[in-house]
Amino acid sequence: MNVINIKEKFGLFNDHWSPRILGELNGQLVKLAKLKDDFVWHSHENEDEFFMVMKGSLVMEFRDRKEIVNEGEIIIVPKGVEHNPHTLNGEEVWVMLFEPAATKHTGEVAFERAVENQEWI
Repeated sequence: MNVINIKEKFGLFNDHWSPRILGELNGQLVKLAKLKDDFVWHSHENEDEFFMVMKGSLVMEFRDRKEIVNEGEIIIVPKGVEHNPHTLNGEEVWVMLFEPAATKHTGEVAFERAVENQEWI
């Protein structure tokens, strides 16, 4: 049981779309990620995803609409819902994620930036 400084942890990495694991509770992983530009359409058949924006504004695109998630706001993507997170105008966005440990980075979508063995920080 140690205090974790989230800002310090964000300072430990610079790459985008490569979540780092911060902790685990009740089968859920707490992750940090830096996002920039486009990602990929995907879904998670059995897992919900929780996104909390720590810095910047995240665009969460769904097939029927877009939601802008600003700093200090959250969005929960229900299991099975196709989504495409991205940022605008080259902005770097910092997010905290909560998701089941079994969640694959891009679901069943093969993508060159998908990270299957995410690092602990």
